[in-house]
Amino acid sequence: MATPEFTARTLRRLLASGVTTRAERLLAKMPPADVAPLLSDLTPEETRSIIELLFRQRRAALVLRELPHELLPNVFDAVSDQRIADVIGRLEIDDLIDLAESIPEDRREEVLGRLPVHRREELLKAELYPESSAGRVMTTSFVALDEKMSCQEAIDSIRSMGDDNEAILYLYVVDDQRSLRGVVPIRRLVAAPPERQVGEIMIASPVCVRAEADQEEVADVVRRYDLLAVPVVDVDNRMLGVITVDDIIDVITEEATEDIYNLAGLSEEDRVFSPAPTSIRKRLPWMLINLLTCFLAAWVVGLFERSIQQMVALAVFLPVVGGMAGNGGTQSLTVITRGIALGELEFSSGFRALRKELAVGLAIGAITGLVSAGIALAWQAEPVVGLALFLAMVVSMTVSGMMGAAVPLILKSLRLDPALGSGVIVTTFTDVFAFFAFLGIATLLLDRIASG
Repeated sequence: MATPEFTARTLRRLLASGVTTRAERLLAKMPPADVAPLLSDLTPEETRSIIELLFRQRRAALVLRELPHELLPNVFDAVSDQRIADVIGRLEIDDLIDLAESIPEDRREEVLGRLPVHRREELLKAELYPESSAGRVMTTSFVALDEKMSCQEAIDSIRSMGDDNEAILYLYVVDDQRSLRGVVPIRRLVAAPPERQVGEIMIASPVCVRAEADQEEVADVVRRYDLLAVPVVDVDNRMLGVITVDDIIDVITEEATEDIYNLAGLSEEDRVFSPAPTSIRKRLPWMLINLLTCFLAAWVVGLFERSIQQMVALAVFLPVVGGMAGNGGTQSLTVITRGIALGELEFSSGFRALRKELAVGLAIGAITGLVSAGIALAWQAEPVVGLALFLAMVVSMTVSGMMGAAVPLILKSLRLDPALGSGVIVTTFTDVFAFFAFLGIATLLLDRIASG
């Protein structure tokens, strides 16, 4: 199998030589998901040529759908407004919304104005749904059946549709008002006797979601009930569309990315191929906040300057206490945030999780504290440092476990994203507290020795 670098070089060579027929054949053999990354390595002129070849094969829309959002503007720059409209006009409405939002603002109105009237109306209707809702990610293309149909009539109906539906996973039974009555898995229809009625083999009152439901809730429904697709209905239970498993995977990826970025204090607009100015603008505010918290930790250390001067070995072990406390808090934070994201943990059950993390932090703090104290004694031969290190490790690891659990639970109770800035908050608190605990305990021990 050819590597992306090899394929990109081959395409470049074929395009430069004017051998577009061979380039077209090479592209025809590649899945859209493999073609998309190649566009990031091509010049605007080469990209324009590739899009033209894909357009001939009616595959350009499928390739653009797979392309990272930060690369779409580069592709759009190489293609005319009419070409963009022709390409995105072939997509399902959920993909059309997604790509339309990536068109540069100065061209968006012109491009969308070139779409067929019925597609523009469909787009405007879909955009009325809240962002990140089921209505935004559903496709309006699905197979609707009457429950009085025979199984053979249903199969004939599907066959007459040809290839209009990319993936038929379930068939939906609706009444005259298009209210959802049931669902028929395709395998059940194929296995049923031809004369049997659809209503006899359908699953009545199927699991469904409202169009206004959050896409994360939809992903949870699909995961919980092991579905390949979930129907979307309005307040009157009328069928509006379907969200298929490929869209759910995109939702899960998007939500996971959002949580990871929030934990690190990053914006979702900051991606691998984002322009450097964009990344700088998105990262700098959180880095400035981090800088302030670092000075806060430095200020805490400065409070114990006399103790450090009295016993320089204390400065040697500061990174040990801070690093261990930070890691303990991050581990607890990760476990709790994941539990909240997967619906395993609510605020009502948070106290149980909090007690568990306290116990874990206490146990790990005691074990790592003993090990640290032993190393400190062997290295520095200072009993005071060893004892202070042990006590500080126990206290700081216990508190870091508590903070790692408490911060996302508190954010959840305030109806905020549990991952939003949690990493920065927990790390700041654990560092400051760990330094204060270690140096404070060491100072108390030194004062007691001096007074004794």
